[in-house]
Amino acid sequence: MDDKDESAMPANDAAAEPEEVRESDSPEARIAALEAEVAEQKDRALRALAEAENTRRRAERDRADAQKYAVSGFARDLLGAADNLRRALDSLPMAEAPDDRTRSLLEGVAATERELLSAFERNGLKRIDPKGEKFDHNFHQAIFEAENTGQAAGTVVEVLQPGYVLHDRLLRPAMVGVAKGGTAAEPAN
Repeated sequence: MDDKDESAMPANDAAAEPEEVRESDSPEARIAALEAEVAEQKDRALRALAEAENTRRRAERDRADAQKYAVSGFARDLLGAADNLRRALDSLPMAEAPDDRTRSLLEGVAATERELLSAFERNGLKRIDPKGEKFDHNFHQAIFEAENTGQAAGTVVEVLQPGYVLHDRLLRPAMVGVAKGGTAAEPAN
């Protein structure tokens, strides 16, 4: 071996120890260094515990959300069926039914719609039918504005398609027509 190789190797085992704690240091310095290391390790352990707790809470919240909103795709697919049942009932009012057979059919369609809407409500799906309410862009989609309606500006005057909310999340906005001008007594803002 040449001189360069020997100088690269440590002279003793004391160099392998952390600088803070060496046997040659005074006992007070060693105690202070060890206490600092203990405090650092305690801090790391507390941070790891807090992170584990946050992860557990986040997973619990995600599981609850998944359970609560798991039916959203299925419910969204059934909204078309609910809309079609309502269209069938609106196409021929019960009073205009020409015979008992047609009235029975309409009663059956109405019972089917009631049962479907009841199942929706049992599972947290609620219908939004905002006619006469103030327009809310969080729950309504304006399709047109109507003038000279006698309603205050921004009031929903017609519901083209009802919306639905699953628990507290919007599943489908209500498609509405909104009053453009104000009433004669109340100027538009």
